[in-house]
Amino acid sequence: MPGIDDLVQRAAGLGRPDRRALLGICGAPGAGKTSLARTVVKRLRAAGVPVAHVPMDGFHLADAALRERGQLAAKGAIQTFDVHGYLSLLRRLRTERDHDVLAPDFERTLEQPLAAAIIVPPDTHIVVTEGNYLLDGTDAWPLVRAELDEVWFVDLDDGRRRSRLVERHVKFGKDRAAAQTWVDEVDEPNARRVIARRDTADLVITEPAGG
Repeated sequence: MPGIDDLVQRAAGLGRPDRRALLGICGAPGAGKTSLARTVVKRLRAAGVPVAHVPMDGFHLADAALRERGQLAAKGAIQTFDVHGYLSLLRRLRTERDHDVLAPDFERTLEQPLAAAIIVPPDTHIVVTEGNYLLDGTDAWPLVRAELDEVWFVDLDDGRRRSRLVERHVKFGKDRAAAQTWVDEVDEPNARRVIARRDTADLVITEPAGG
């Protein structure tokens, strides 16, 4: 497995002065993609590379929209994301270099997206984005993949990954039994869909570098 220094060097190599690079980090729920993305961004900034972190999770549908569609119980499944909004943002990030681009984020305590929470300044050379479905082959997701210079897949042993997910749900308010049920009935079907696309990634990382 490449070490974090190798990964940071690879990410830095994507950037060019005349073109903003977009790096995607993919993986099943609980695999460690957010941790890796944050570590890569932190290391790049320490090296003086202008970089931004723009998670796909900002394009979660809000609970109000999920209720209207009857999909609240499926929150986190691929149909509960605004893929076209995400694609539009990636295209803006690629081409709009003369002004700030504002992006949404996802607030874990509220479990809701927050509009215009992330600022991507004009001098940003690399944008790191991460999410479950960057490699999916349906709907507009292949267009998302086409906008990304590389996609890395973070792979983690299922037992450890599932345990992390349960602890995450408990941390953000579910009791342990409800957390386990959600992992079994909601997160795992999503995970199987994501893992099925593992081999289409540019790089597979078998342990999350950087913690």
